[in-house]
Amino acid sequence: MSKKCFAVIVAGGSGVRMGSDIPKQFLDLEGKPILLRTIEAFLKLSFPVEIIIVLPSDCINMWKEICVSKGLNPECKIVPGGITRFHSVKNALKFVPEGALVAVHDGVRPFTPAEMIESLFKKADECGAVIPVINPVDSMRHLTPEGYSTHVKREEYVMIQTPQIFDSNILLNAYNQPYSPHFTDDASVVESSGHTISLAEGSHLNIKITRKEDLVLAKAILSVF
Repeated sequence: MSKKCFAVIVAGGSGVRMGSDIPKQFLDLEGKPILLRTIEAFLKLSFPVEIIIVLPSDCINMWKEICVSKGLNPECKIVPGGITRFHSVKNALKFVPEGALVAVHDGVRPFTPAEMIESLFKKADECGAVIPVINPVDSMRHLTPEGYSTHVKREEYVMIQTPQIFDSNILLNAYNQPYSPHFTDDASVVESSGHTISLAEGSHLNIKITRKEDLVLAKAILSVF
């Protein structure tokens, strides 16, 4: 890559939906914390990427202790998170310069294929803003505020994944906006600043581990790949 590349890995989750006292990003997945497996996906790329991890302030020491206990030394900058995902990413962007490419990725997506990440970086270099998507396989319905539901055409919808990758000038400018509760991901922040979002093919293996059954699926994926 001609531009310097960064990856902001947002790992601000808890273990509530997992039914665990340990934050889900720190849970063991066949001998390694989920977060470490996520970091390793970026270390496998054919070009260097500077990694910035965003953690809740009260989890930073826990992560450092896990790394020491397992003899790990991932070369990453650690940044304290904010009150929302928007504020967490904004904290990390303080360490990203202009004229670079920056990926923003969920800390509990450990199976993102390296070739997919590299393809997204290359496309972001061309168009400025790209997100991976997959087509839904289930039927879908739209829920109204009154509690009714109506059938929708699933071919008109896509499911959004991460990493979402941007020209840093675009992302830095977008995060100068005031926070809005309508910001559900980085693409929505960038789009609200007036920039078009390009779509690219994601991966059905690129699961987000948030529930107990996701952990079972993750172990199954590891047993095959």
